[in-house]
Amino acid sequence: MKTKLDDWPQLGRYRADNAALGPVAAGEQRVVFFGDSITDAWGRVPDTGEFFPGKPYVNRGISGQTTEQMVVRFRQDVIDLHPSAVVILAGTNDVAGNTGPMTPEMTEENWKSMADLARANGIRVIFASVLPSRDFPWHKGLDPAPKIRTLNNWLQGYCVTHSLTYLDYYSSMAADDGGMKPGISKDGVHPNTAGYAIMAPLAEAAIAKALK
Repeated sequence: MKTKLDDWPQLGRYRADNAALGPVAAGEQRVVFFGDSITDAWGRVPDTGEFFPGKPYVNRGISGQTTEQMVVRFRQDVIDLHPSAVVILAGTNDVAGNTGPMTPEMTEENWKSMADLARANGIRVIFASVLPSRDFPWHKGLDPAPKIRTLNNWLQGYCVTHSLTYLDYYSSMAADDGGMKPGISKDGVHPNTAGYAIMAPLAEAAIAKALK
């Protein structure tokens, strides 16, 4: 019987898609969106809108993943695709403990590793804030809101000190209690079409800034 440990980082998920993607066209500025279910679902499931139609943007999100899994697949699903930039959106599942308990410092170290890998390969780094959440439907009672704020504060500072682009989804999507604003998510964690409509122009502006 196949278990999660047979492919813990899920390297098999995009292996065929990566092989079929082909080289970057002359003059093209490919961008990889790298993340968890919030990236994975964008334009792929009902009520999430479209994923940047007509843009050379590649979705490499995998539902449920933590930053440690993303570090393992970073070469295959980002570096080897030769993008000009990568948009990294991660951290929700770290706070939720999807692959075991994680401290903020563990998430921060994984973010640093992804940034180092990208920069060593000439890829511009865009770090997206962790989206707001007051509770996780699949792991209730963790009080994630203050933990998410702490991670975002660290991430924003890291982007400033390391000359990386910070993509602030949080400020436009958070209610006063640290949860999602009403009407922009399916379950308080995952955006719906209205939520992605907030995110899309913010992402475009961050990409333009990073590639300038």
